[in-house]
Amino acid sequence: MAIDRENPDTKYILPEVVVPPHPQWPKLSEAETATLKEKIKRLLKEQDAVLVAHYYTDGTLQDLAEETGGCVADSLEMARFGTEHQASTLLVAGVRFMGETSKILNNEKRVLMPDLAATCSLDEGCPYELFAAFCDEHPEHTVVVYANTSARVKARSDWVVTSGIALPIIRHLAEKGEKILWGPDRHLGRYVQKLTGAEMIFWPGSCVVHEEFRAVALERLRKIHPEAAILVHPESLEAVIALADVVGSTTALIDAVRRLPNQEFIVATDKGIFNKMRQVAPGKILLEAPTVGEGATCQSCANCPWMGMNSLQNLAEVLASGNNEVLVSPELAAKARIPIRRMLDFAAEMKKGSGCLSSS
Repeated sequence: MAIDRENPDTKYILPEVVVPPHPQWPKLSEAETATLKEKIKRLLKEQDAVLVAHYYTDGTLQDLAEETGGCVADSLEMARFGTEHQASTLLVAGVRFMGETSKILNNEKRVLMPDLAATCSLDEGCPYELFAAFCDEHPEHTVVVYANTSARVKARSDWVVTSGIALPIIRHLAEKGEKILWGPDRHLGRYVQKLTGAEMIFWPGSCVVHEEFRAVALERLRKIHPEAAILVHPESLEAVIALADVVGSTTALIDAVRRLPNQEFIVATDKGIFNKMRQVAPGKILLEAPTVGEGATCQSCANCPWMGMNSLQNLAEVLASGNNEVLVSPELAAKARIPIRRMLDFAAEMKKGSGCLSSS
């Protein structure tokens, strides 16, 4: 088995995920920002490129993506958008697995990223060789991996899921009597298991952002704001999830702010999401859920440092230079595309009967 940090007497030792400090970009004046944005807009046209940005990136990048006809979305929709857009180049503002997924689904297109070193603790904590060995030890299990994984890990899986579709897919597999090997986020996996009753074993990964939220501090904040709805991403600890009014993907949490009557919301996910929440519900009050860093030092402080590696400065540079191209071999892309397409086909069937489906 892979090492479980809560029960460490196991076979494999996972690599330590080194969390980088938050990038300190030079503060730009309004004039400098405007100049850079105009340069990027010009380069996007010249390069036949479109900008796709994740909800956790800086709000300026999200706004620029929308201003230029691009996309601000969750990880799956970012890749799906690229398959439908005519641009020959996709500029992905996010983290590496998002660029890889875009390339897997759009292997004929050029995919660029502002910084190829922008990774993810879930991806880094699930190295292919160890995960493949774990899978080989359990050949009777169906391998289901979260989207926050490398192309090689996806290619080793039977299904790829996002947080928005994990529940119905695992329920479907459980009803067929299948046993599940789940990776890499153990908190999301156990949340899904609790709601589906599926027989599951877990890779012991976690997200450095969502693992920092703490139930005790969250309860204190709720006493101060008793009318606030608590919104929690399912990558969080079980005790935090237990306090939530809504548990869901980034898309689902944004929709909750828009549709719920509450005027205040305590949000337990990366605070980059506030940019879109303020757009869809401009009159509502958004409060950051407390992290382990309350009164101390935290690793991410509810803001992914790898997402912070995306900026106007390196967006402009990569468009001008053509550097930082995401490369996935056609052979690997073809293998990884199979479990992703399996999820997309499942989602399409669901959508026929129940409307829109949110993703991770």
